[in-house]
Amino acid sequence: MSTSMPTLSPELQDWLDQRRAGLSLAGARSEVALSALLLASDYAFEQLRRHPEWLTQLDAPPQSLELAAEQEAGWPSTLRQFRHRHSLALIAREVSGAPLESSLAHSSWLADHCCQQALNALFNRMVQRHGRPLGRSGEPVELVVMGLGKLGGNELNFSSDIDLVFAYPEGGMSDGGAALDNETYFQRLGQRLIQLLGEVTADGFGFRVDMRLRPFGNAGRLALSFAAMEQYYQRDGRDWERYAWIKARPIAGDVVAGQQLLQQMRPFVFRRYLDYTAFEGLREMKAMIEAEVQRKDLSGHLKLGAGGIREIEFVVQLQQMIRGGREPSLRQSGLLSSLAELEYRGHIPEAAAERLRQAYRFLRRLENRVQMLRDEQTHTLPTDPLLRGRLAAGLGFADWAQLLEQLEQHRSQVRREFSRVFEARQRSTAGPQLARFQGYWQALQAGDAGEAELAELGFTEPERVHSSLHTLIHQMESGAASARARKLLDRLMPELLAGAASQERNSVAAQRLAALVQAVLRRASYLALLDEQPAALKRLTEVMAGSVLLAERIIAHPILLDDLLDSRSELYVPSEDELRRDIEEQLHRHGDDVEASLQALNEIRQSLSFRIGLATLFQRQSASASARQLAELAEQIVAAVLRLAIRSLEPAHGVLPGYGTDAGLAIIGYGSLGGLELGFASDLDLVFLYDRACEALMTDGSRSLDAGRYQMRVVQKALSLLSTLTSAGRLYEVDLRLRPDGAKGLLMVSLDSFADYQRQRAWTWEHQALVRARPVAGAPALAVGFQRLRNEVLSRGREREDLIADLVRMRQRMRSELDRGRQGQFDLKQGQGGLVDIEFMLQASVIYLSPQYPDLLLSTASGDLLARLAEIAAPADWPIRAGALLEAYELLLARGLTCTLDGRPRVVMEEVAIESARAQVRQQWQALGLHPAED
Repeated sequence: MSTSMPTLSPELQDWLDQRRAGLSLAGARSEVALSALLLASDYAFEQLRRHPEWLTQLDAPPQSLELAAEQEAGWPSTLRQFRHRHSLALIAREVSGAPLESSLAHSSWLADHCCQQALNALFNRMVQRHGRPLGRSGEPVELVVMGLGKLGGNELNFSSDIDLVFAYPEGGMSDGGAALDNETYFQRLGQRLIQLLGEVTADGFGFRVDMRLRPFGNAGRLALSFAAMEQYYQRDGRDWERYAWIKARPIAGDVVAGQQLLQQMRPFVFRRYLDYTAFEGLREMKAMIEAEVQRKDLSGHLKLGAGGIREIEFVVQLQQMIRGGREPSLRQSGLLSSLAELEYRGHIPEAAAERLRQAYRFLRRLENRVQMLRDEQTHTLPTDPLLRGRLAAGLGFADWAQLLEQLEQHRSQVRREFSRVFEARQRSTAGPQLARFQGYWQALQAGDAGEAELAELGFTEPERVHSSLHTLIHQMESGAASARARKLLDRLMPELLAGAASQERNSVAAQRLAALVQAVLRRASYLALLDEQPAALKRLTEVMAGSVLLAERIIAHPILLDDLLDSRSELYVPSEDELRRDIEEQLHRHGDDVEASLQALNEIRQSLSFRIGLATLFQRQSASASARQLAELAEQIVAAVLRLAIRSLEPAHGVLPGYGTDAGLAIIGYGSLGGLELGFASDLDLVFLYDRACEALMTDGSRSLDAGRYQMRVVQKALSLLSTLTSAGRLYEVDLRLRPDGAKGLLMVSLDSFADYQRQRAWTWEHQALVRARPVAGAPALAVGFQRLRNEVLSRGREREDLIADLVRMRQRMRSELDRGRQGQFDLKQGQGGLVDIEFMLQASVIYLSPQYPDLLLSTASGDLLARLAEIAAPADWPIRAGALLEAYELLLARGLTCTLDGRPRVVMEEVAIESARAQVRQQWQALGLHPAED
């Protein structure tokens, strides 16, 4: 938007000349700047007419309001003059091209400062008369002034009222001679603050104060204790109040206590889980506003009219209310900053966010200019032609028509975005297919439908589906479902059943959907989520039909519905760096609260592993990519758990000097974790190493421990955290049998002892395991030492015949004990020609060839190793064809992950593709001279 004035019409120029002639001004203000100021504001003209000396002080108005105790009678005038001088300066900056955000922030600062200084003066006078108010423990307490609305968002209009709520930490009495109880004390203080700020005097008013957002509105007490406020919002709080408190912040009084109040209010404003009930609440608010607009003919209202500021606020704050409980970064009071965060996180598309941002800035600047004309709290465009011409010229438009054209463009964009988000979802109630399911659901609730009707609807196992639905109906009738939930179910269940019927495994899908609905009956927010996302119901039924593992996780943890219904979920999994930052933010946010941190880690793991599962189920990425992501996720979780274990012991024992962040420990990942090939239900093979250099150290806490005992406690705590059951599940099962001497060995060993073991006593199979071992957490120096040792042990050279003999013995033993294949069925992992055979050949290749090809030691992942083997010239005595093995590996791994997703053992019927892969593996097994094990 332009900030320079176009050429004025003769009529407007004459008016401006007359207005300038009405002032006796002498100052350094330029002619253009003064013309712009007078053109924008009759209020500015009146202030300069009364106080011409202010013209030279526009760039430096007083920065602090001084209300001297001995001049109490003059406080109203002093406060109003202070406000006028700053308002005049604000207009001057605005018309000279200052950014909108700067103007809104200055208006907010001005209100904050005047409230604080006025409160200080009034409180000091109250203390003189009644003493200082004390809490029950005898500690002083103060009034907390909360700013809501645009003041709370630091986006106050030029002439807006200020929405305030008064509170105080706790009840008690003041300690003066004329003592008052705290409620009476703070009510009187609040009344006097409102009077000092808002009473109209010869100098006008300071700020219009609106107290209607307090509990019970105008009928409620003026000031409430924190406990009373919490009780009110838990019992009587309404959706519009949640919306109002999104923008709340303490602006005066005891700001620290105000922040504590916000913490107490957070569960009311931001639900712990995704809250799609916000749609219904805000739709009701919008309907009330629209009724008022029609009743008062406010269609052109910049704030309340269609496409106005309120609709932009609704779009942004809807997402904040839905997601703020899970995403703390969305708990912002400012609209533009909240919009930017929603855009960054992908909840509002980039193009839509930019349209809303441009419209908001245009509308708020126009609103500000309308209010600057006469210092009036108005949101309606003027009808007077002269005022219209002044507004258009002041905003850089050639005429009023050009301004209106751009205004309508912005409002039209806002209307489209608002409709896209808020319009009640369209349902096809006329379709005969859906009508059949609606009729069935109504009949079922009346007891007039059973298995025969389900069979007619196409379900292959109607008796099982009927049993599941009968259980659901019984639970609904027993009082588990509220009236709101039953209303939602009457819309949802026919669609869910219709979606299930369309699946190949329709009865399985219907049973799982019934179990999900049963699990969330008491939490209407989840039903609302499904109700508001019709396009995603197809995705839900596909998952319920296609994966028992993902279905069970949704039923056990409905919070995953957001990941399922988020269209980004199949495509977006954060990078390692992004994941590390997210985890660090969670641990930092919860501070010393180990339980909350562990809950957060479980939720992260559930969410991301679920997203990886979706990407795998819908074939959006390769099986090896999914397995690698699962391993990288586990690695980050293990590293976070180690830090959490250290933090949990710090209050009592402190840390090891020089090893505070890792306790002198390193965690080595073996098996599928080390090989970056983790499954959806895999446990973690871990080995714990410690640095012998810290053995002589003691921790620096009040209950000091020697390094050995301290490190053991850290390891034990980490293992406990990994396996602790929370409401979001448990992190991982841990297998420690790959440590030196297996189950009989020490829980942790020094790197030196580990090296001696690997060099002198380790079996060949333990060196095979070392091929897939890598550091996943802990001390960097230990990680480097382990890598150096691994490379040394694996590359020291082996006799071919001895190596092969050891491999064959171990493989035959494993197959005889673990192969679950039978006639016509193949064990993807342990069967002959399966994944373990590929692993054995890879491990043997690394052990045998790494002296000649040290690059083979750079990776632990099977896919990477096969790719490296394919690039080298295999020697005559080791004729491995890595390209063929890589194809077999990808196929078998993909089938294995599919089995896990469907809750089946990794045993499949023999088929052409499987047999071809097996043949490739067997041929390689034999080409290397390994003894061909019998089927």
